[in-house]
Amino acid sequence: MDESTILPEELKSLLDKGVNPVLLDVRQPEEVQAASIAGARCIPMNEVPFRLDELDAGKEYVVFCHHGMRSQQVAQLLRMRGYKKVKNMTGGIDAWSMTVDPKTPRYEYDGRRIRVLPASS
Repeated sequence: MDESTILPEELKSLLDKGVNPVLLDVRQPEEVQAASIAGARCIPMNEVPFRLDELDAGKEYVVFCHHGMRSQQVAQLLRMRGYKKVKNMTGGIDAWSMTVDPKTPRYEYDGRRIRVLPASS
């Protein structure tokens, strides 16, 4: 772990303490419909470069996606564009579901279809 990443449990701890970074969800809208984190701002990864004017470079960001790969790329892009306080949530919303909030559905996505996985008991 380095300062450019954050675990879901660490994010939850910050949120519980009233620290509220901008949660930037870079998944596709159909993924957001399947599972989301309350208060997150959704800008699909492919739209971020064209919508930077909607983001404040002075704010703190936690970027996430399904498993953490797309968000890692977006976090890197933001840092290259001068955003100083950007972290990628390791493991994405899938890890969030497994470690922080089991009510958040887990799903599979092949780029076309979402399949919500049965809740584990």
